[in-house]
Amino acid sequence: MIQHDTKEFEGSVVLQRRDFSLGWVQCRGKEALPEMDQVIDAWENDRSIQLSGIVDTAAVSADIKQAHELMERVLESEGVVDFIEASPYVERLSALPLISVSGEEHDKQGIEKIYFDAESDGEVLAESLWCKASWLSFCDEDASMRFRFSFGMEGFEDVAADPLRQHWAGVLCDAIFPESRAITENEKLLGYLQAIFKSTPEFVERIVYFNAPNGGAQMHHDVERGHAGVVYAQMSGSTFWLALSKPKLMDELFSFVYDERYKDALHKVLPDSEDREKMLAIVSDRQALSDYMDEPDHELVEAVLDRSDAFIGYLVGRGYAHCLAAGDVLLMSQKNLETCVWHCVFCLGEEPGEGLSFAVRTQRKNK
Repeated sequence: MIQHDTKEFEGSVVLQRRDFSLGWVQCRGKEALPEMDQVIDAWENDRSIQLSGIVDTAAVSADIKQAHELMERVLESEGVVDFIEASPYVERLSALPLISVSGEEHDKQGIEKIYFDAESDGEVLAESLWCKASWLSFCDEDASMRFRFSFGMEGFEDVAADPLRQHWAGVLCDAIFPESRAITENEKLLGYLQAIFKSTPEFVERIVYFNAPNGGAQMHHDVERGHAGVVYAQMSGSTFWLALSKPKLMDELFSFVYDERYKDALHKVLPDSEDREKMLAIVSDRQALSDYMDEPDHELVEAVLDRSDAFIGYLVGRGYAHCLAAGDVLLMSQKNLETCVWHCVFCLGEEPGEGLSFAVRTQRKNK
């Protein structure tokens, strides 16, 4: 059971992200593992699915500890490559020689991007693979960071068109964060995904997150061509999530902003009357709202989605919240822009936690 209030109450933990306090939450009890048919139905109907306790984090505890040490060193030095070129990483990267390093000066959130090739007996099998470390926000008091694994020109490459390099980018992730096998070799999780896809799943476009206090992610989606959805596994620490399909989110947003009980809450995040009128006009036109949400800058709606404690509580009351502890997994379909599961994340507690976020699709042949 998850309880939210705009004021502190006994046993509650503050929801704070990027210096915005968004109420207090209490997570009690564990969600029971759903039946297979429930998982399939939820995925097909674009509902988020929590699988509690299916990851054996104890089996990879040494790797998780090492990942936290890497995160802390990067936090102190604001660089990655010096650690990657040292033990134990250099031994695990013997088949993935380091080619070059970019300081990512063009990216204000970028820390460093390290390029690798995949080789075997001197033959290059895949080139321009990379691991990029980035901050999750511009907030000085948010130490959240991520390590993303991909290849080619970031933002321009059609990653779905090159399954070979997608595969090797995954191998690169395994070498730096070997706890990934707790997901990729997880028989219980693979059983659920095989039932959903009716074929073997493949984990691609991997991201390793460290959500820190005052950090997390604002409401967004992860749609990318060729991907069916996202598997998120909490490896350490705990997080609070809101997750619901885009159509449901638009429905709930409409109901909230036109509910007289939340008039003051709306004024709080949009104090300018002209902004409120513009936002209400957008929300009242479903197609206009859908198009606006797909724009990179949707500030008028974002004010409600990401900065209203009342709206957070409203969505909790409607049953869209999840509390993830170490060992828990969240599945979210991302089939298309129209029906994808939007989601936001908060770090719970006073310590950063590691999370694995892997895109998933049906496995291709001839990698």
